[in-house]
Amino acid sequence: KLKEMMKIMKYEAPTEFGKLAETISEWFAPIIRMWRFTKNNGITEGFHRKMKLIQRRAYGYRNFENYRLRVLVECGVNL
Repeated sequence: KLKEMMKIMKYEAPTEFGKLAETISEWFAPIIRMWRFTKNNGITEGFHRKMKLIQRRAYGYRNFENYRLRVLVECGVNL
């Protein structure tokens, strides 16, 4: 479908879309490779966000063990 859409953009749409279609055509293989093989760190970033929210809600923890337990509970670890 992407190739069909690019063909329409290239020949039937305004010039800006034609330029976009040309750019996508030039970079087509690297774009497909990126979507197929790229790994990301979204899960890790999600855990970091939860940890920061816990700290914000509690105005800091005095005892690290309590903070650690709270993070484990919030992240779904069964104790």
